[in-house]
Order: sequence, then structure tokens, then C-alpha cells
Amino acid sequence: MMGPMADHDALRRRLCALQDRVLAAYLTARAAGRTTSIEVVGRTPADVSYGLDRIADAVLLPWFEEYWPAGEPVLVVSEGLDEPVAFGHGDPQWTCIVNTVDGTRGLMYDKRAAWSLAAIAPAGGSLADVVAAAMTELPPTKQWASDRYSTVRGGGPRGVVGTRTDVRRAGGPHSPLRATPSTATGLEHGFASFARFLPAGKALVAEFESRVWEALHGRPAIADLPIFEDQYLATGGQFHELLVGHDRLLGDVRPLALRSLGLPATLVCHPYDCCTALLLEEAGCVVVGTDGGPLDVPLDTTTPVSWIGVANRELADRVLPAVFDALANFFPRAGPFGSLRV
Repeated sequence: MMGPMADHDALRRRLCALQDRVLAAYLTARAAGRTTSIEVVGRTPADVSYGLDRIADAVLLPWFEEYWPAGEPVLVVSEGLDEPVAFGHGDPQWTCIVNTVDGTRGLMYDKRAAWSLAAIAPAGGSLADVVAAAMTELPPTKQWASDRYSTVRGGGPRGVVGTRTDVRRAGGPHSPLRATPSTATGLEHGFASFARFLPAGKALVAEFESRVWEALHGRPAIADLPIFEDQYLATGGQFHELLVGHDRLLGDVRPLALRSLGLPATLVCHPYDCCTALLLEEAGCVVVGTDGGPLDVPLDTTTPVSWIGVANRELADRVLPAVFDALANFFPRAGPFGSLRV
């Protein structure tokens, strides 16, 4: 590998090394029984922090201090930081956005895995400028494996690097994984849903989702339509389900629903939650914003993000027109909305 992609692959490997440190810190705390506290330990403009977040956040800045090359100055953006922190000499060349634990609530109750997320873009860039991304699984106590996917821009499906690690002992064996999004061209007998994790806006999002199914299948047909849902309370987790073929259509329109209801869009998806969207793009999925174009947001910790992800292009061409029509009908105050343009 030569040229810019080779340089970007070095960035990818650094993101993976950072997540190795986060995973090790989590596993050490898990072994000591320190990962299940539900006590709120802090609040930032981005989110609420629990004890599990503190465990992972504690290794973030020390890792950059120790391992990041001083000659490639970087600005680190993370929900656990009150403000971005710069490392290296001179003006930043890169912006690295990190969510040390995405899915804290599910993992601290030991329900299902969380994910450590990271992506990097040239300084001042946005999500569309990300050149490398990685996501590493933080498994619940009964799970022996941790999966990871990472990529660089332009690598395509073969450039998505997947590994499974046995975490039962330090330095456990690794085995390769492939990203295998669903090739289905319909939703029947598959998983598809829109996020509605919290009470606020739940009814409106559910009504919006029903309208999408009606537009695709007709009102009488949805009475026995076999479309299943899985409310994975982590954007990274949802991206993973698309990436490996578990889900076919997922979306998060909570900021639009809350805005339409005159409610603050606080506990919603933010850029650090969706920073690994590059993985979906390179694997062949379609991930878009509600304007119909590629998902693009500032690399900050406060911007509310609405997104739609589909497992493959043919399915996207079929279902996204119905999604955009429903968006325009249900959230007219929150638009404008586009049509599929990617």
C-alpha cells in the first residue's frame, strides 16, 4: 500500500491501538466488578457520564500523550472532555473524534455489548472528511469475544479489516472477520426499525415508522407484515448490525421528532456516536442524512444527528423514497428534507 492510503492506514492502526487500551481498561475493571455502577458521576454539554465512562475516559488522554507522534499534531474531541485537547507541536493536522464507550447503559446493566468508536479527519474537517475509522466491541461478562472493524477511505469492502479477539486472557488469539451487509432487496422477514429509546418522542417516531411500512406495503398488508425490530441502544451497535448483515434498515430521527414537539434534543445521537459511518460506506451500505446526501456533520460533541442506514444500494433505492416522504409529512417544521442523492 503506497501513497495517501498508506498514511491513512497508519492512522487506522493508531485508532485500533487506542481501542486496545480502552478494551484492556474495561476488562480489568470488569474482572474487579467495577463496571456495573449506575451512579451518575458527571455531566458535560454532550451527555451524562456513568462510572463505566470514567473507566474508559481515564485512558484516553494518557494514551495520546504517550503514543501520538508529536510531529503530527492532533486535536482530540470526545464527549468525556469539557473541550477539545491538542497534542503535538504546532497547529493541529488532524481532528480525532472519540466515543470511548458507546452503549454505556446496556453494558453497565450487563445486557449487551457496547462499542469504543474513533475516527480521524484532516484538521477542521467534518464527518465527510474522515479518512480512517475503527470500532471495537466491549463485551458483557458472559461473552468471551470482542470484535473489531476498521477501515480507511477508498479501501472498499476488501479494505474493511475485521478481527475477533478471545478476551479470556491477555493477548488472546485473533481470528479474521468479514463485513457482510445483507444483500436482501426487501424488508420482509428481516430486522428494520427506527430508534426510540426514551419516552420523549417515542409515540411520534413509532407513528412515523408505521407510515413508512404502509407506504412500502400498503395499510392492510402491515397487519401481518414480518418486519422485526431490535432497539440497540448505541449508534455504534446499530452500525455494527448493518455491517454484519443482522439488520437491513435502521435510522434515528429522534432530533426531528423532538424539535417538532418543541422539546430539547439532548439525549440523542451526536457526531461522536456516528463517527464510524465510514465503515458502512466502505462496506457497501448506504448511510445518509435527512437531506438525502451523504451523512455529514461537524466533528463536535453537541450537534444532534439524524441518519438513515440501509444494508445495500438496491434496497436503499426501494425504501428511502418512502422514508423521505414520511419525513416530510411528519416533521415539516424540522426539514427541509431531500431525496436519495448518493
